[in-house]
Amino acid sequence: MGSSPGMGRSKRAQFLRAALPCFALTALGSAPAAAQSLTPDLFNPNRGGFASPDTLPTRRTAGVPQAPSDTLPALPDPGADPRKAREKPATSRIGQVPTYGLPAATGASSSGYDSLNRKRQQPKLYPGQAKPKRAAGPGSPVPTTAPPPRTLGLPKIAPPPSASANKAPVSAAMAGTVPGQPLRRRLKADDDPFGAVGDYAGSFLIKGGLELSTGYDTNPTRLNRPVGSPVYVVAPDLLVASDWERHALVADLRGSFSGYTQNMPATINGFASPSPVEADRPDFTGHVDGRLDVSRDLKLTSQLRLRLATDNPGSPNVQAGLQRYPVYAAYGTTVGFDQTFNRFQVAAGATVDRTAYTDSRLTDGSTFGNGDRDFNQYGGIGRFSYDLKPGLKPFVEIQGDTRVHDQAADRNGYFRDSNGGYAKAGTSFEFSRILTGEISVGYSARNYTDPRLSQLAGFLTTGSLIWNASGLTTVKFFTDTQIAETTVPGSSGVLVRTYAAEVDHDFRRWLTAVGKFTYGTLDYQGQNRNDKTYSLEGNLIYKLNRNIWVKGTLRHDILDSNQPGSSSQGTVMLVGVRLQN
Repeated sequence: MGSSPGMGRSKRAQFLRAALPCFALTALGSAPAAAQSLTPDLFNPNRGGFASPDTLPTRRTAGVPQAPSDTLPALPDPGADPRKAREKPATSRIGQVPTYGLPAATGASSSGYDSLNRKRQQPKLYPGQAKPKRAAGPGSPVPTTAPPPRTLGLPKIAPPPSASANKAPVSAAMAGTVPGQPLRRRLKADDDPFGAVGDYAGSFLIKGGLELSTGYDTNPTRLNRPVGSPVYVVAPDLLVASDWERHALVADLRGSFSGYTQNMPATINGFASPSPVEADRPDFTGHVDGRLDVSRDLKLTSQLRLRLATDNPGSPNVQAGLQRYPVYAAYGTTVGFDQTFNRFQVAAGATVDRTAYTDSRLTDGSTFGNGDRDFNQYGGIGRFSYDLKPGLKPFVEIQGDTRVHDQAADRNGYFRDSNGGYAKAGTSFEFSRILTGEISVGYSARNYTDPRLSQLAGFLTTGSLIWNASGLTTVKFFTDTQIAETTVPGSSGVLVRTYAAEVDHDFRRWLTAVGKFTYGTLDYQGQNRNDKTYSLEGNLIYKLNRNIWVKGTLRHDILDSNQPGSSSQGTVMLVGVRLQN
């Protein structure tokens, strides 16, 4: 059976497919065969190290120009300077290994911190422009204030003495000069660097002091013919003040005792001496003030007071032939309120006081009662003020009282029960903390139940001014008017006016001089007796520290009376020490 033409062509195609690969293998097999040899490239750890560069499979064929980037690029050197790398000419990035991140200091501008310590670019200034100052950074010295420029034709301005004075060194932390330290709040300057600090007992601040002095008094009892005696003075004081957000309680207690080592004569020219033999005199003044804050505008006030003293030496109230001065106690209380209506303020209170004397001891050993001098006083006081403007507050004050004695008639047969009071107007003021105080004028009158005693009336002045002339000098002025009882027959009472001026000057903060002048008048109405008193006093205080002061006092007193034989003079010299806390 014969084959068809289609089948013949198919067989020939299969034969050619099998023969062609054989011919190719036979041609290749005619070349000499060689085995792979061991070379150092086989142990090369680098990329492509197992094949030499000329046998790399990615090598381009011949006839194509080759570039240095045709080979694998080397990794960047970490120790190389990036600035030099930027200076090289740009090369092709084809086939390069990319580097991520920014080199150091690539974002530094002309100012700021540069870790590479490159030179900063100086700013360009237009002609005539002032060169700006570089801001002080951490570690920079504190800038000093440049002295003012010197003007032609004028003398050179010298720095103040305080700038070149010798001052105690202060640490940089306390002075606030440490670079980078936040501003430190300055403490307020101490107005009295040698004043008592005090101690706290709970919420109360307690300050106490004791003065011990000794010296000589040329005329302790103010006789017309002076008789002197050594003197010693013991003067304690105590101040207690509450430290509360609301309400207040303050106690101020001050006292003294003057002791004389020499007795005065019991008789003068054969008559009983008008002064006591023993001239010792106590003196105490104390008051306790309380305030209860009911609301913002309503306050309840109260006061307890005590005065312990004797008659003044040289007074006609002193009996003749005394062994010692009789002591009297004047004590009382005031209860009231203080109400504020916007700028208008009303303060009122009721007062109750009592004055009682001890019996007089005479030189012959007998006693004489002073019950006729004891009396009670009941009264009230009101004050109306208006806050006109800051630092100026005018007011009107009215007071009335009734005095009732324990004995209807005194030792001379006069009935001394009386009714009286006063009215005054004034203002309190404060001008820039330089001049502060209060001053007022008014009129006072008192009527007695005994028709033989005339009305006691007169013009009155009260005031208290403080003038801070400088940081080292202070001037004070005081004035007061009072109506006092008397035992002089036929006299209604004593109208006492007192005027005092004081100057305090600090030569140093630890050395203070105090000068004081006092002038007073005593008008015994109904008896035509007028006494004038003058007192000139000087004190020098040396402050060792806050707890110990040394004080020297020199005082000269003058009593000038229109009654014969009643005038006197005396000088007091004291040196002492003050202990305080």
